[in-house]
Amino acid sequence: MSSSVPVAAVCQMTASPDKEANFRTCTRLVEQAKVGGASMVFLPEGFDYIGSSREETLQLSESLDGETISRYTHLARKLDVWLSLGGFHEQGHDWKTDRRIYNSHIIINGQGEIVSVYRKTHLFDVELSSKGVSLKESAFTIPGPRLVPPVQTPIGKVGLGVCYDLRFPELSAALQRHGAEILTYPSAFTVATGTAHWEVLLRARAVETQCFVLAAAQVGAHHSKRASYGHALAVDPWGEVLGDCGGTQEGVTLAHINLQKLRDIRRDMPVLQHRRQTDFYCSLDSKI
Repeated sequence: MSSSVPVAAVCQMTASPDKEANFRTCTRLVEQAKVGGASMVFLPEGFDYIGSSREETLQLSESLDGETISRYTHLARKLDVWLSLGGFHEQGHDWKTDRRIYNSHIIINGQGEIVSVYRKTHLFDVELSSKGVSLKESAFTIPGPRLVPPVQTPIGKVGLGVCYDLRFPELSAALQRHGAEILTYPSAFTVATGTAHWEVLLRARAVETQCFVLAAAQVGAHHSKRASYGHALAVDPWGEVLGDCGGTQEGVTLAHINLQKLRDIRRDMPVLQHRRQTDFYCSLDSKI
């Protein structure tokens, strides 16, 4: 592989309610990725913390100009590396009155500047009693108001999603139409849903958009009430898995982002040119 092909690092961690311990873990992973040649490092949803209750989750939240993000902007600047911070617990705009938060995906450049913030739009409200899964994200989280344009980075144009957004192909298609070459879904998938759906969804998003897909992940037990599936994954535009962090340990997988391969795939199988205009796919909704 040519040294001119940029390297992305997709990280896996086990966050807890201990924000200081989580920062030490993330720092170690980012430093490891930098040594491995990565120019951009992807951290998972809940990289800052995963609370054990609604009250703790809200109590630990911060604004974008708080200490946590300040520390990550300093880390990015010190290492001259871009960071994707997968799901930050950001206090909402009316925090003092309603005490609700956003689940925010933040991109920081190598100069330590915030260049994009996407607030998760699809919230995970799911009751799978047979699988032991019961989560209602909307109880304390505000859905984001809009998508954000793909961000030009050292590895290519990155489109932003978060976790449950993965299940909505309309989002990935919209990002691809606006130039995304890489889609990213930082996540904390449950063990039950991850076992059944994680890899197949990520590979499907890669194949249908002909994009690279990078999905940092949480793994293992965060506290007595919650555990995550792991398997942080990197997938190429043909649907081939380039790296998998497994289901047990924290770690980093490195992926070469060969944009020439992407261009070749899109040229040889021009799915994007064959796609009809949006109104065609809504034609069944029209009244006869």
